[in-house]
Amino acid sequence: MKKVIIVGAGAAGMMAACRAAECGAEVLLLEKNEKTGKKLFITGKGRCNLTNACDTEELFANIVHNRKFLYSAFYGFSNFMTMEFFEKNGCPLKTERGNRVFPLSDHSSDIIRTLERHLKAHHVTIRLHTKVREISVRDGRVDGVILEQGERIEGDAVILAAGGLSYPSTGSTGEGYVMAKQWGHSIVETAPSLVPLVVREPEPRELQGLALKNVKASLRNEKNGKTIYEGFGEMLFTHYGVSGPLILSASSYYGEAEKRDGCILKLDLKPALTPDQLDRRILRDFAGRENKQFQNATGGLFPARLLPIMIRLSGIDPEKPVHEITKEERKGFVSLMKNWQMHVTGTRDYGEAVITRGGLHVKEVNPSTMESTKCAGLYFAGEILDLDGLTGGFNLQIAWSTGYLAGEHAAL
Repeated sequence: MKKVIIVGAGAAGMMAACRAAECGAEVLLLEKNEKTGKKLFITGKGRCNLTNACDTEELFANIVHNRKFLYSAFYGFSNFMTMEFFEKNGCPLKTERGNRVFPLSDHSSDIIRTLERHLKAHHVTIRLHTKVREISVRDGRVDGVILEQGERIEGDAVILAAGGLSYPSTGSTGEGYVMAKQWGHSIVETAPSLVPLVVREPEPRELQGLALKNVKASLRNEKNGKTIYEGFGEMLFTHYGVSGPLILSASSYYGEAEKRDGCILKLDLKPALTPDQLDRRILRDFAGRENKQFQNATGGLFPARLLPIMIRLSGIDPEKPVHEITKEERKGFVSLMKNWQMHVTGTRDYGEAVITRGGLHVKEVNPSTMESTKCAGLYFAGEILDLDGLTGGFNLQIAWSTGYLAGEHAAL
């Protein structure tokens, strides 16, 4: 019986252990934390958006970096196979807006318990409070691991699923990168991703806590004018800038070039209306209110907290009577609503990042097996790899698919 050692009991590590055990291997799962699935537990605000029920084409379209690398993994263990796995093992699921899949209970702990039940049923040994110091290699092939206190554990294959750098409080502190580099692997520069953006302007601080739905946002490189992201959804104003699902997705495209050249965030607060339609809407609001002040004639356009900010940014005197507002002023107000711009100065840190961008270079990993091309018997799965997707369950699907593939081939 082949012995497979898995480092890290997160989503990818547990799925790798499940599959390796199914394939007949003796499996040892090592986790430095006091429990399994620590990051899974807080995923999706504790609800765990475990995958997305979209078609395959859309699944690939939501992967930001190195999507071609995932062909074998996604076809080998698809989003629908993921759903089937959890339901078959006693965790009923539901699908919500945007094809986001959650446990029916809305409790991430049910996802973790399902995995733990499967591991127990297949006689996987789990050791908690166990930190791996390095991968042991002899004659170019893995032969086990060495723990922090010096204990050596022999094995025929090792799957490194130690995560990235996001949410370091859950144990993701980059140790997997160090272990991989010891045996010749290179690391693509990492950065926080699916993370709130910091902006220069003061208005978000004044609007802290206000959420807007049905907003269109785009990011543009300030130097070359290139639009690097465009999306639609929900956002949130914070004391440092902007957040919410729409902004987190936008952050996946905020790279080194934008840090260097500057970056503009553009918000369209009324994406369903063309500028002409919006102008006509304002004229309808003004009709019959010609003698009212501007600040009292546009209440239907925005939430109450946003209205004074937009009036101030428009440059129109809030006490100006509606009948004195010029066509140019009105057009400027329309332009503001369709093209509200802020300067992005950076992102929040790893402590607020859902995932890590960058990581282990995928050109040094066999995409059909997840095995290292540098060291036989060494496999990788999950966030340690230079793979990332948008919000909506796509990053957990990367974890399930790469974990499944690594577990299967490590056991063969």
